[in-house]
Amino acid sequence: MQANDIQGWISYALTPVVLAVVFAVRWRRMSVVKPLKLERLWVFPALYAAVALYMAVMYPPQGLAWLFCALALVMGAALGWQRGKMMRITIDPDSHALNTTSSPAAVLFLVAIVAIRSGARAVIGDGHALHLDPFAVTDMLVALALGLLTMQRIEMYLRAKQMLEAARVLPTPPS
Repeated sequence: MQANDIQGWISYALTPVVLAVVFAVRWRRMSVVKPLKLERLWVFPALYAAVALYMAVMYPPQGLAWLFCALALVMGAALGWQRGKMMRITIDPDSHALNTTSSPAAVLFLVAIVAIRSGARAVIGDGHALHLDPFAVTDMLVALALGLLTMQRIEMYLRAKQMLEAARVLPTPPS
């Protein structure tokens, strides 16, 4: 057995272990209620969009890779919207403070995406068998992540804003 074969098997063996550890940590932190600041939801997608834009300018996709990147962006947006809907958002009736907790479905959804990506990597390998350009695959994954992160935050923003408006309309019960 060659060193590359051993490294490949170690990589495939470690992936489920790392996923299990990450999932266990996320599962433990799932019940932690975190404040949701509507005015800050745009920050992380904006930073990631800047990185994605930099990559697109410095290493632009070639030919049909643009089409596949656009499809990956749309697919990521659909996945992000779905993941955003899975996030639990609560509102304090007295202070109207928004809080969020991860739902088990949202964490499982994320693990499923990573597992599918890992499975695709195992099938595709280095891409030579399917004539895939590793840079194009990277561009597609960046576009997928951009769509996912952005639409998740947009869905959460719209839902939280709607909840906040509804809570402000309802009178608070007397204590």
